[in-house]
Amino acid sequence: MKKLLVRAASGSSMILVGESIDNLKPYLDGRPTVIITDSTVARLYQKQFPACPVIAIDTGEQIKTLETVATIFTQLVEMEADRSSFILGIGGGIVCDIAGFVASTYMRGLPFGFVSTTLLSQVDASVGGKNGVNFGGYKNMVGVFNQPEFVVCDMMLLKTLPSREIQCGFAEIIKHGAIADGRMLDFLENQRDAALDVDSAIVEHLVYRSVEIKAGVVTRDEREQGERRKLNFGHTFGHAIEKLTGIPHGEAVGIGMVLAATLSVQKGLLAPTDARRLERIVESYGLPVRPPVDAQSMLAAMRKDKKREGGRIHFVFLDALGSARVEEIPFEELHRLVAAEKMG
Repeated sequence: MKKLLVRAASGSSMILVGESIDNLKPYLDGRPTVIITDSTVARLYQKQFPACPVIAIDTGEQIKTLETVATIFTQLVEMEADRSSFILGIGGGIVCDIAGFVASTYMRGLPFGFVSTTLLSQVDASVGGKNGVNFGGYKNMVGVFNQPEFVVCDMMLLKTLPSREIQCGFAEIIKHGAIADGRMLDFLENQRDAALDVDSAIVEHLVYRSVEIKAGVVTRDEREQGERRKLNFGHTFGHAIEKLTGIPHGEAVGIGMVLAATLSVQKGLLAPTDARRLERIVESYGLPVRPPVDAQSMLAAMRKDKKREGGRIHFVFLDALGSARVEEIPFEELHRLVAAEKMG
């Protein structure tokens, strides 16, 4: 097991890469705990849960709403959960987002931790202190910054994931390499087969390096005022595609990264060979690389993006593989760049 500490203004978070779901007792420290999970995780792993009350929600992006949060609040009140209680989210990104938001707002805030059960959540949703829900069809429009006490990343839990879920997790891992570590992309190319087979040693290395990159960024810029915006590489297009089509987050981000790299070339920032290489890596991990919707629909959805400020948006470009920059550009310029590439 490897440990990594995230220090941020809202608190510190210990990331435990390679820890087991069977070893949770010391982290709960005898506190009255309520588990929030989903029906699939409960079916597979509830026998390994600590002995405490369980709130199981449905699965899917459509349940990541304030209505679900209200339902959980009602159950917490019925359980007489109070300020001495601890909230433990066991699940993927949706469960972590909801559990973190519930814990941060119930009785003005309870301590919480996560057991992250998907590759995507291990390298993304469970790390960094963003907790929130969707609103009006737009992703993560209501939420808070608040760090979990700990995040357990158990590699064995990944063995029961469908291959599509694994591929979606690799989208975020590829993103971390693209923005911060070109050598990570070499590793992803060289170890592709073992990675996709969920070889524990290979995946643990990639999860730790991804968490290390994200933790460093979050420590320096928790509230996304500057450097943390780089973590949104591929997400401006990705969130728009996800909203319009309902395809999984990782697949949408894969397409978004390819589109962002293409625009980076057009702006003279990135070598065309690097953009093509990134596209090959994304595609080699079973992820789509072409948008299933037209450019105008994407642009219209992007106007509702949280990264928009007035008529401008913070967009993440690549200077090279392993180096990103954030530029605040007018929507008109984004329209011109997209039109020039005839995307979608």
